Amino acid sequence: MKVGVLGLQGDVREHLRALHSVGCASAVVKRADELADVDALIIPGGESTTIGKLLDRFELLEPLRERVDDGMPAFGTCAGLILLAREVNGDQDTPHRLGSLDVAVRRNAYGRQVDSFEADLDVQGLAEPVRAVFIRAPVIERVGDSVEVLAAVEGSPVLVRQGSLLASSFHPEIAGDDRVHNLFVEHAEQAVG
Repeated sequence: MKVGVLGLQGDVREHLRALHSVGCASAVVKRADELADVDALIIPGGESTTIGKLLDRFELLEPLRERVDDGMPAFGTCAGLILLAREVNGDQDTPHRLGSLDVAVRRNAYGRQVDSFEADLDVQGLAEPVRAVFIRAPVIERVGDSVEVLAAVEGSPVLVRQGSLLASSFHPEIAGDDRVHNLFVEHAEQAVG
């Protein structure tokens, strides 16, 4: 199995490092032909409006939406969560997004850059807590009935799964603990068959 990392903007290198660490083949995805060559995709943190505009400009938005809607496993972290979300609440919508994950999010709801923080999360399926880094992170304000909450901070979901989709408010690629990436790869392998 090969996992792509959307390479338009954001923490691309860090996700590639994490995938390498868990023994997964990976590739940077910037064009539709590269998207067609991967079995799963990570949509990294960065700036969701910028990534969305670049998805549209590089004519990747519709092919990506089709792949995700057809069941391709995808993992959105921070900005990637916003791009996967069905709803974005507040004044800062992200018009170029997939809308495949049945959640409502609010951008930058944990605060500005100076309000960034780290937390130890109990993640369903993992024996030990995961160190999570939150940087201008979105808050998940609503989850649909088919969305499973895998971790929360102060009662708010921060790691969710729906079918072949996984999404986090935090940046699992930064803290050096690659177990969330491993969780995604294992889930993607099961989904792909």
